[in-house]
Amino acid sequence: MDIVTLLAFAAVSFVGIATPGPTVLLALTNGSRHGLRRAVAGMIGAVLSDFVLIGAVAIGLGALLAASEFWFSMLKWAGAAYLAFLGIMLLRSKGTIDAALKSGAAAGATSPFSIGLKSFMVAATNPKGYLFFSAFLPQFIHPTMPQATQYMLLALVFAALDFLIMFGYAFFGSQAVRFLKTSGAMWLERACGGALLALAGSLAFYRRATV
Repeated sequence: MDIVTLLAFAAVSFVGIATPGPTVLLALTNGSRHGLRRAVAGMIGAVLSDFVLIGAVAIGLGALLAASEFWFSMLKWAGAAYLAFLGIMLLRSKGTIDAALKSGAAAGATSPFSIGLKSFMVAATNPKGYLFFSAFLPQFIHPTMPQATQYMLLALVFAALDFLIMFGYAFFGSQAVRFLKTSGAMWLERACGGALLALAGSLAFYRRATV
């Protein structure tokens, strides 16, 4: 795979990742609630999901979801329900950021595994990700060259960009919460919860493309 193709892939991927979505919103939330160091666990979970999604597309799962209304709907509703659950939990949360501002005790209340699992599940249960990669990745795959190697290379580039962008969001969240008053910090948390609920709603109404 030549460098021009990789740069084009990286440029388009950067725009797609940087556009606020569920995983970057979680990175922002994790940074504000748990601090930058603990938010890294969520970034790792999201990066692992990148490899799962791209690997699934490489073996044909993306094509299956594009062709099967049943499996697409199953994954769609699972993803929408999980996003809605996370959004509601953020909206109902009381005192998490307040405690973090005062003593940092809340940061230790959630294990890194739990933080990472949330980010992984958000991405892995989103059928739009599979369909996106199914339509996006083949444009950068050379059909006469070994495809497994090409998919792996694209996955590494995408995962690296994903981690860096999520790190930026988490860093912003961790710094913003230091300067916000308690009420402002709580509104940041609730804004992220509302955004996750909105994304859950958009996913619930998302329809598989038909030809």
